[in-house]
Amino acid sequence: MAFIHHNSDNGADDAQMIRIYKQSGKLEDLATLYQRYMNLVYGVCLRYFDEEASKDVVMQIFEELIVKVQQYEIQNFKSWLHVLTRNHCLMKLRAMKNKESREISLDVLPVMENEQFTHHDGGTALETNLQEMERCMETLPEEQKRSVDLFYLKEKSYKEVADLTGYEMKKVKSYIQNGKRNLKNCMEEHNAAAKQSY
Repeated sequence: MAFIHHNSDNGADDAQMIRIYKQSGKLEDLATLYQRYMNLVYGVCLRYFDEEASKDVVMQIFEELIVKVQQYEIQNFKSWLHVLTRNHCLMKLRAMKNKESREISLDVLPVMENEQFTHHDGGTALETNLQEMERCMETLPEEQKRSVDLFYLKEKSYKEVADLTGYEMKKVKSYIQNGKRNLKNCMEEHNAAAKQSY
């Protein structure tokens, strides 16, 4: 699995390596961090693909990290990477399948709240509809999008969301509630449109 070339590991912990990469933007810094967990990523990929395809996916995930590590505040890189890898594999599998009619679950957000950042094999509704959810997130008003993203995807508390955004606590709860409802409505409309196309 030594197909990402990088500098030798400098002994810094994961959080330090993330900070170094965010400051430098150098791929070799990210590669040093990624090398630590390539076997874990490869192992997850092997659950879904053969050896050659898994190696390709390992490289694709590295390319995805180039942008995403810069974008997100990552508390536990190993756990975060595990979830990212699993979702990447599932999305790739869906893309490889022929189009088929699917029911879009309207319980995506409750599932996301409970399963998104665990390693259980539950959360099927979220994984199946991840792309639709991300597309619908972009349709939300900025306040709702930021609040929902922080509360569900980054697991922040109401107070932390309020502190990070500067929104009042009452507003935060309203944005999350309305954003959750609007996401469900958006996915429901997508489901209806998909049915009409068949």
